[in-house]
Formats: sequence, structure tokens, C-alpha cells
Amino acid sequence: MTDIPRDDHLESSLALLGEGYPFIRDRCQRLHSNVFQARLLMQNTICLSGEQAARLFYDERHFQRAQAMPRMLKKTLLGQGGVQGLDGEAHRHRKRMFLQLLDAAAVDELVGLTERSWRQAIGQWQAQGEVQLLGEVQMLLTDSVCRWAGVPLPSAERELRRDQLAQMIDGAGGIGPRHLAARKARREAEAWTQHLIEQVRAGELQGDPTRALMVVAHHRDLDGKPLDSRIAAVELLNLLRPTVAVAYFITYAALELLAHPHWCERLRAEDELLEPFAQEVRRLHAFFPFTAARVRDGFDWQGHHFPAGTRVMLDLWGTNREASRWTDPEAFQPERFVDWSGDAFSFVTQGGGDPAQGHRCPGERLAIELLKLALRMLTREMDYAVPAQDLRVDLSRMPAKPESGLLISDVRPRAS
Repeated sequence: MTDIPRDDHLESSLALLGEGYPFIRDRCQRLHSNVFQARLLMQNTICLSGEQAARLFYDERHFQRAQAMPRMLKKTLLGQGGVQGLDGEAHRHRKRMFLQLLDAAAVDELVGLTERSWRQAIGQWQAQGEVQLLGEVQMLLTDSVCRWAGVPLPSAERELRRDQLAQMIDGAGGIGPRHLAARKARREAEAWTQHLIEQVRAGELQGDPTRALMVVAHHRDLDGKPLDSRIAAVELLNLLRPTVAVAYFITYAALELLAHPHWCERLRAEDELLEPFAQEVRRLHAFFPFTAARVRDGFDWQGHHFPAGTRVMLDLWGTNREASRWTDPEAFQPERFVDWSGDAFSFVTQGGGDPAQGHRCPGERLAIELLKLALRMLTREMDYAVPAQDLRVDLSRMPAKPESGLLISDVRPRAS
């Protein structure tokens, strides 16, 4: 048995915040190891990268999610008590609710609602002159997912709710004012959705029993009891917030179209290339760089010992770029997905393994279909200009995004 290589910082949290997405990948390369340990947030943490590491990380015999996620993420992005922090049968039982709500028919319906929102937005953008694509797409996704979920969204609250959902996402990996804004948005959004849950349970708010609001409000956990209204509020947001987060993928897709303009014509002509393009966007632009778990019971792997209770972080961003699995991994090459085998552990933007049994995101297919819809709209349904702006992407910022949010101007419907 050999010691796990160690990062040379006494406390690596500031280095992680300063480097962001490449933090684990770069150290693995420097240490010539796909596993190393570092002190992060005052705890010894084992960091992993690569396909084999992902296969290990998503093995529930070795890892659990309880008490794994940093408090800063629970207070902003994830909330407390939600499905992401459950293990075993409790996790699978709660997860089934999400899988049923996000089945193929539901995805088709939400994509259809979003297409109508896109068409309305194009007309509005035409009259506005210049708009920020990221914020505008967050707005149309907020409208669409609330309508799909049966969540009332009065016109006077549209921007408020969009901003709350967006700030929870934007500030999750930040510090200072950005983090505080995300925490405030989380508190306010949970108060909003908890009030809706309580209205449903009191009979004051009625609707289609198949809608997400009604399903979550009436869901019963393994003990047969309804979810605590606060936890139900968190789970309802776990449907709304990730849908709005797809705006980041859409913004990156528009950025890649700008960088590779020949793809605009290819996507107009070939439907079968929409998904490869969408997948390559998702591969290169993982939403968050890492995910976390804790060692369930001590075990050995690749000649190293993993002590019980140790926090472990898997490198999502770097695993998607593993040179032994991806040819020219830093290049934008959608063609690599034309005949892709669909490996569940080398491409882990939204988790690895089986979404029905493990911790892979149940909304992954929805994200792909919303991104394909956006590509159709951007290339086939509208023309637009991209004015001079700061499009740099700072990888130390989590989640990363183009500095300007991608401004577009002179929007107009595309002639047939």
C-alpha cells in the first residue's frame, strides 16, 4: 500500500478558488496520478479524475452523499434535504419521482412550451435592439418550466423569479457579494415554493394532479409520510432551477457557433448533427467542475487506502477531457459524437452511471433536448449580429460564463 500523493499547499481552498475548473486536472497531471489528496475547507479531501475514477466514485458500495456537499452549495445551489444528499433506497425512492416527472412525454411537452417561448422572444428581441442572450434565455426557460410544472407565475413576478433562480446558480461557486446574493435568492425562492406547497395541501391552490407542483406536494417518502413542506419546496426548485441552468449550455452553444460559423449551415441542413453538437458543447463546458461524496467504509483502490468518512471530489471537467479517452480533447469537434458509444463514465457533465439507480442527473435528456431546440432556433429561425464585447471565459469563476453574457443585436426572424 502506498501513500496517496499530496498537493503541496497546507490549505488548498484559496488555490481552488483561484484556479477553478482546472484545479484537479492540473494537479493530477503535475503529480502523474489520477488521485491525490489536499486540504480543502479545513478537511482532508481525496481528489479523483478520469473514467476509472468516475466508475469508482459512482459505486454506492464505497461512497455516500450524506454530509458530502460543502455547506456553501447547500445554502445556494442545492438547498438542504433534497434528493442529491440521499443514499440507498431513500435516494432511489425519491429519484423515481423525478424520473417519472421527466419521462419522454414530459420532456417533449416542456420542449414544445419552450419552443413557443423562443418564438415569442424573437419578436421581442427584434424590437429591443440589443439583448443579453444568457439573461433572456433564462427568462424564457423560467416561463416555460413554470407553465410545465403548474407553478403560477404572475407577469409582475416573472423577472423576480427568474432572478432568484439565476442567482442561486450564479453565486453557488462564488465568495463575497455574489455568494451572499445567492443565499438570499435561495431563502426567498424556498419561501415562494414552500408557500405554494402549503397552498396545495390546504386545498387553496388546485390544478392538474400530474403537474410537478402537485406531484411534489403529495409525494410520500419511504416512511409513507408527505415530505416536510420545506423539503418539498427544495425538490420543486430542483426541477425549476436546473431547467433555467440550461441557459448556460445554450449561451456556450451560441459562442461555439460564433467561433465555428461553418457549423451554422451544417446544423440548418442536417438534423442528425444537432445532438452531436449539443453533446460537444456539454462535454467542453461542464456546468460545475466537481462533485463530492464521502467514503462509506474504508477500502483500497489502485494501491491506495481510502479511510472511512473522508470527503472525495470527482473532477467532472477534467474527466470530460481525459486524453486517453478523447482524441484532441481540448478541440471542439462535434463529429466525435456521431458514432459515440454512450459510455456512462467518460462523459460526466451531469454525473456518471445510471440515472435510475445512481446520482446521474434525471434531467440530462431534457438538457440535451432544450439545447437541440436552441440550436434550431439560433441557426434556422433567427438571424442576429454579435457586437464587439468581452467574451472571455474566466475558468476561475464557478460557474464560468462569457464575461458579457453574450450580447446579440439586430435580431430578426430568419427568412425561409
